Amino acid sequence: MTNRSLVRMNDGTNYLVPFVLVTSLFLLWGFAHSLLDVLNKHFQEILHVSRAQSGLVQFSLYGGYFVMAIPAGLFMKRFGYKRGIILGLLLYAAGAFFFYPATHIQTFWSFLLGLFIIACGLTCLETAANPYVTVLGPPQRAAQRLNFSQSFNGVGWMLGPLVGGMLIFSNNGNNENQFSSMAIPYVAVGIVVLLVALLFWRTHLPEVKEHSHAEATGNPITDLPLYKYRHFVLAVVAQFFYVASQTGINSFFINFVTETMPSISNQTAAVILSLGGMGLFMAGRFIGSALLSWFKPNHLLLLFATINILLLAVVIAGAGWASIIALCSCYFFMSLMFPTIFALGIRDLGSKTKKASSFLIMAVAGGAVCPMIMGYIADISSMAIGFLVPLAGFAVVAAYGLWGYRTDYLEN
Repeated sequence: MTNRSLVRMNDGTNYLVPFVLVTSLFLLWGFAHSLLDVLNKHFQEILHVSRAQSGLVQFSLYGGYFVMAIPAGLFMKRFGYKRGIILGLLLYAAGAFFFYPATHIQTFWSFLLGLFIIACGLTCLETAANPYVTVLGPPQRAAQRLNFSQSFNGVGWMLGPLVGGMLIFSNNGNNENQFSSMAIPYVAVGIVVLLVALLFWRTHLPEVKEHSHAEATGNPITDLPLYKYRHFVLAVVAQFFYVASQTGINSFFINFVTETMPSISNQTAAVILSLGGMGLFMAGRFIGSALLSWFKPNHLLLLFATINILLLAVVIAGAGWASIIALCSCYFFMSLMFPTIFALGIRDLGSKTKKASSFLIMAVAGGAVCPMIMGYIADISSMAIGFLVPLAGFAVVAAYGLWGYRTDYLEN
């Protein structure tokens, strides 16, 4: 079966062009997320904040998901995917451009406000793009299609720390303004995002009806409230803990590497994160997409979550380079978790898909909680012990892959 069959319906309808355009969005928000991991360490040094306080960087971004997810879903339900995507891109650009005045305001809150605005835009993009990709082709290949698009999200995750490490850590600004280096990557990405918004405005996107798509699966569409769908409710829980785990690992990767090997600089640690961790994350997305042609999504989810539990046990053991390699390896096995949980969670929801998507995106708020908890543990104990938090999160993901994915209905 060719890649083109991913987006060709049985009636011959081909969604290749909209699929390519929407897939480009995954790269853009991957870049925005991974750039945070450089900011986290940078703020610890330039503002002299603790590791727990630096977790406010992630709190601002992922808290924005919690605030904006439901409004984004309602906007999408009324105005459709295309307008939702354009709104998201405009908010993303506005937040990125706000980093320029923030470098002159020079307070922690001003940067957090810029991140919050970016988060509101990213929430719109993810609320639209994730479910939209699942319906742009045969329903039985929805999980594979979403994993393929998320592979390009991995490219963005790899570029973020690489670009941020070079531009931010290598240049802390002049003596008058030590914050100036942070404006460069954000203003540049803001310009790119505006150009992408213009492209979407000029391009026709089909408004696919999820109800007809769900009927194509052969499964009955029941008229129940969302909280009655067990596989959806547990997907929200699993997504919360997965994003919490991933964000915690991202946030303190540079801290862990530089504390485990003091001879390694922040800039070198950012390169290790980009080429090692995020490189494996990107590879895992592409390989995971291919594996889904042969294996059931829930089986891979269970296997990958279990492997990450074992890898984090090595990280917590503080075994020098072995722990750093184990931490990098976690990225490969994290790679397919978000799109797989998402695809499993919205199965057979018909016209409720957009609303369900907004709740699954709201679950990204898990990323607002984990870094502060990990930072607090690291401040009172050690950075290695802090990785107990993401280990527990992967245990929840494994449980979803084992039995939580089943499409049973909850009793009254």
